[in-house]
Amino acid sequence: MGLPPYGYIKDPNNPKHWVIDEEAAQVVRRIFDMTLEGFGTEQIATQFEKEGVLTPQAYWIQKGIGRPGKTKTRPATKWNGSTITHLLYQQEYCGDVLNFKTYSKSYKNKKRIHNDPENWVVFQDVHEPIIERAVFEQVQQKRGKMRKRRTSNGEHNMFSGLLVCADCGCNLHFHFNQGNPEIKYFNCSNYKGNRGTCQSTHYIRVDFLEEVVLGEIRRLTKFASLYENDFLKAVIGHSQQADEADRKLKEKELKALLARDEELDGLFERIYEDNVSGKISDERFSRMSRRYEDEQKELTEKIKQLRSEIEKQSSRTMTTDMFISLVRKYTRAKKLTPRMLNELVEKIEVFNAEKVNGIWEQRLRIHYNCVGTIEIPSALPLPTPDVSVNTRKGVVVNYAPCDVAI
Repeated sequence: MGLPPYGYIKDPNNPKHWVIDEEAAQVVRRIFDMTLEGFGTEQIATQFEKEGVLTPQAYWIQKGIGRPGKTKTRPATKWNGSTITHLLYQQEYCGDVLNFKTYSKSYKNKKRIHNDPENWVVFQDVHEPIIERAVFEQVQQKRGKMRKRRTSNGEHNMFSGLLVCADCGCNLHFHFNQGNPEIKYFNCSNYKGNRGTCQSTHYIRVDFLEEVVLGEIRRLTKFASLYENDFLKAVIGHSQQADEADRKLKEKELKALLARDEELDGLFERIYEDNVSGKISDERFSRMSRRYEDEQKELTEKIKQLRSEIEKQSSRTMTTDMFISLVRKYTRAKKLTPRMLNELVEKIEVFNAEKVNGIWEQRLRIHYNCVGTIEIPSALPLPTPDVSVNTRKGVVVNYAPCDVAI
């Protein structure tokens, strides 16, 4: 094992084992918590600098922990967003050990080169985790999203980066009303009135959004607690059995391919010995070895592809389980928080308000993390949230759930 990352130290009784350095681990946990609460890496860095939190390098120096490399001459509490980003990507915080993250071209060249992640070797649950695996996965998913957009006065909103236009697919941007700053809203960034191509504004108020999303999450948690079997069926989907059967077939095929790969190694060794002993000619050995090599090369590609597909299917099952546990976590939620939103919601499609039978309606389609859209059977006594808002004088817009996308 290499050097432990910030948050761990080597076990004094076993240098090949890492133990949690609680003082540094508290900072790591806080970084992950703040990220799920909607803070960006630069915001976290600024906050730590204000509080006088030592950077990892300064912390190691203070503790007398030797680390290789040049020591940068910068203030001990000067955090950078890049440092926060680096810590957020450390899978070791889940308790894993990752080998072959870097390599060198030869023993003469000391320069380390970053290896492709597919070539890493991961050993799970080797040491005590600092961060729960579910939390780590949520953060990785959120890190792939766009940055939180701020208004001109520097304010940002927890829905930033989650709202998309149902018609053109572009993100919605956060604004506030110039005449009444208390009114905060989003609209399509691609609206033609703003030199875009989208035909409608897709205007939606923040207070309206908060009520609707909290109402839908409460409805979802009731669905989970009162009708567990129906909930599991809706979340996992009818395709789970077929997916599991497909995974087993792939595992069986992978086992056969690995056996054939091992068999080819034996065959190659045998013809080599026969060639050396004179039982087969050099020409025949060359033909046979080329055929075996071509087959083995093809096998290697198939094995790689199958392993990737099996890993994805296993990951889907794991993330579905994580989502179910998260829904149960918010059973008694009374207020919508950035963390709740980040943990449960992947994105929200916003439709333009329309007049239906003389009543203005605003449709939304919520996509939940890991599982997508969820259809709650209409036969169950779980009514949709009754939410309305006065967008302008005399005009009331009501929330209308959107049919689940096929």
